Amino acid sequence: MAKAKHQAPGGAAAAVEALVRPVVEGMGLRLWDVRFEKEGPDWFLRVLIDRDEPLDTDTCEAVSRAIDPLLDAADPIDQSYYLEVGSPGLGRRLTRPEHFAALTGQKCAARLIRPDEQGRRELEGTLQGLAEGVVTLNTAEGPVTFPLKAAGYVKLCDDEDLFG
Repeated sequence: MAKAKHQAPGGAAAAVEALVRPVVEGMGLRLWDVRFEKEGPDWFLRVLIDRDEPLDTDTCEAVSRAIDPLLDAADPIDQSYYLEVGSPGLGRRLTRPEHFAALTGQKCAARLIRPDEQGRRELEGTLQGLAEGVVTLNTAEGPVTFPLKAAGYVKLCDDEDLFG
């Protein structure tokens, strides 16, 4: 666990991303996301990595060992946290334009913050893309569009785990 300080963590994920991206990419991996999240009384810095072949724990451990000294030296987070390096998983959330571009044509589920004009909050379909902040899914009823900011999440899924 990193050392405790008394300042707020504002911008922590972006600062960490800038530090670790060159290391992760230098190891032949993709940096999927960096999240700084509170669970109960604890804070977790999650560095999510990806590659074309399945990830294993040895790869995650190697990335952790490579970035830990860098994070200790730069000290971008002003409070205690646990570092976790892992895969975004099969149900990965799409949060960035490059995620939508990479997964166009894949089966996705979206949960809207508020129901759309047809009263739907949960959508599923084939991702057609993200353009100017608007997501397009090809659903059983035809194409559906919604602003990304109107979604609680958009995630990759299979038929068995649409809204879990």
